[in-house]
Amino acid sequence: MKANVTYWLDETAKRFPDKTAYADEHKEITFKELRAEARAIACELVQKGLFKKPVAVFLEKGVDVLTSFMGAAYSCNFYSPIDVDMPGSRVNKILEVLKPSVVITTGPLREVFSAYDYTGDFLLLEDVLPAQGTPDAGGESLSLPVRADGAGVQEAEAEKEAALEAARRRGIDTDLLYVLFTSGSTGVPKGVTINHRAVIDYIDWVTETFAITEKDSFGNQAPFYFDNSILDIYSTLKTGATTHIIPKTLFAQPVPLLEYIKEKEINTIFWVPSALIVVAKLKAFRNVDLSDTLRRVLFCGEVMPNKQLNVWRQFLPDVQYANLYGPTEITDACTYYIVDREFGDEEPLPIGFPMPNTDILVLNDRDEPVTGEEPGELCVRGTSLSMGYYKNPEKTREAFVQNPLNRAVPELIYRTGDIVRYNERGEIIYLSRKDFQIKHMGHRIELGEIETAVSSLPEISLNCCLYDEKRQKIVLFIEEDLEKAYIAEKISHLVPEYMLPNKVIRVEKMPINANGKIDRVKLKEYIK
Repeated sequence: MKANVTYWLDETAKRFPDKTAYADEHKEITFKELRAEARAIACELVQKGLFKKPVAVFLEKGVDVLTSFMGAAYSCNFYSPIDVDMPGSRVNKILEVLKPSVVITTGPLREVFSAYDYTGDFLLLEDVLPAQGTPDAGGESLSLPVRADGAGVQEAEAEKEAALEAARRRGIDTDLLYVLFTSGSTGVPKGVTINHRAVIDYIDWVTETFAITEKDSFGNQAPFYFDNSILDIYSTLKTGATTHIIPKTLFAQPVPLLEYIKEKEINTIFWVPSALIVVAKLKAFRNVDLSDTLRRVLFCGEVMPNKQLNVWRQFLPDVQYANLYGPTEITDACTYYIVDREFGDEEPLPIGFPMPNTDILVLNDRDEPVTGEEPGELCVRGTSLSMGYYKNPEKTREAFVQNPLNRAVPELIYRTGDIVRYNERGEIIYLSRKDFQIKHMGHRIELGEIETAVSSLPEISLNCCLYDEKRQKIVLFIEEDLEKAYIAEKISHLVPEYMLPNKVIRVEKMPINANGKIDRVKLKEYIK
């Protein structure tokens, strides 16, 4: 039984000390080095008297961010990443909620951080990272920095290590591992809290289901403040695989992106569908053959249109494809579907079945289980649930509620706000966000159903539907120069007449938010 994810790193560093754990454009780190650097950071946090406290990490995306995460975890504190490119107003709102006990950063970035509303303590990486490890009596590397400033140094470092281990032994698996901030409807970011047990259960499932071993190599796309990154980070930590942090610029250059995957021998990717769609749209596979490289293509975060997935399957038919579903509040994912049959371009891809030790409730407006193919709200129970929103009891009470099907004992479920249904195979089909369910011309309409139909058109790459409440019109956004009448004609056999878009707006390039999803807030500005 593990109470802390860092026990994985202890074991993996013994098994594969000199194997690369994480690599970015400028740095790569072995498991032995990762353990040494993370424990050096952890010792400093313990020396500061921090235990179960929030630790903000303000660094450029790269290896050092992950080392800092592990440092926070070793010391039984919890981390919260703040992206260096995040707007200052958002950073200040996060700081107002989080109130970090310390910010891990570098000297130059500390100067940048001084512009924000923070007057607390800093931990500068260049002050604490050891140059190398020192072997212990058993011949294994410890994280004791080698310094030459007196005979008492080694004894002092040994005391730090003892204090660190004492702190870690105090921790339990329901202690927080991280807080990730999502957008709040009121403009105040919500801090989703996830504990060690939730991540341990999730990664146990991932590595077993997809048979991840030390021979595998991940290509990371997700920002570290986005929960999709959890799969790459911790699958690597547990199994001894390697994660390559793909340069962000490559996702706008499909051919160089695939060349990078081939060069680094990346065999597993877990990306948002938007990143996969760009590759399919530009037919980059004609320039780069990945048939001997990629083994798994996993995706999560938004709807994956079958039209683009079919392009991937055409060029890479032997790859395992899997659709994972779940909001940040569910430790990345709670259902999955391993693609096992052919789909037409116009068909929706199932989000599948509940993960083990996770229960899915699909409830109607009366909080009753749906019957047949009736739509309902997807709700989740299990150890994967977030512990709530950080310092936000009101929003927590709204989303994490008593299971209406269990009146005997307290049992929380999370209401996702996503509308789904079961198909004839018993698979869950995602329809739309509850927020995207509209009442138009007397009909209840899921905007996601219209998007799925439009996605099936060969000319269409990305599309998005919004509702203009003021004028009561369904507005479709596309990148291509297509007439509304043409689109209506082509999808009329897929959706009823009352669901046909009333207005089509062409955008030069579909706006994408920091998580790689279509930016619906930005698109609303085009509705006039």
